[in-house]
Amino acid sequence: MATDLPVPIEFRLPDGWHAASPDEAGLPNVAFVALNAATHGSGFTANITIDGEVRGDGASLAEIADESVTGLRDAAPTVTVAHRADLGVGAAPGLAQDIRITLRDGAVRELVQSQVYLTVPDATDSTRRAVVRAALTVALDQVDTVIDDFREFLASIRLDTDRR
Repeated sequence: MATDLPVPIEFRLPDGWHAASPDEAGLPNVAFVALNAATHGSGFTANITIDGEVRGDGASLAEIADESVTGLRDAAPTVTVAHRADLGVGAAPGLAQDIRITLRDGAVRELVQSQVYLTVPDATDSTRRAVVRAALTVALDQVDTVIDDFREFLASIRLDTDRR
């Protein structure tokens, strides 16, 4: 069952992407899924997912990102972090990481997942914050085709202050 985000956000999907049901896309633990029409039927459909949670445990973004890597390792035999970088500064830092994934489900598939973590501090409790993760998952040979779309998508994400 699809999950809810801890804070309301708004964003714009690039041309060629369409929203899909998380359950029907086989990604029931996320709040939003978008699929890339140009990669559909190519062996792996590129997708963008969004999920998030409220954290009050003091975990750093690097520790939260490590948790994601551990979760991927439960599903794939080979998972490596290819790149990680801090984003932003101050009260609402972020983090980006690129992960290489090798799946062996009959055939060997090489995937890349680019994850971006965004934070929203709790206005009334400094020990709590919302963490939203946006992720692009693509076959290795699709990266150049859709990475600019993902950057465009990321640049469009905003806190939806009308619903907050």
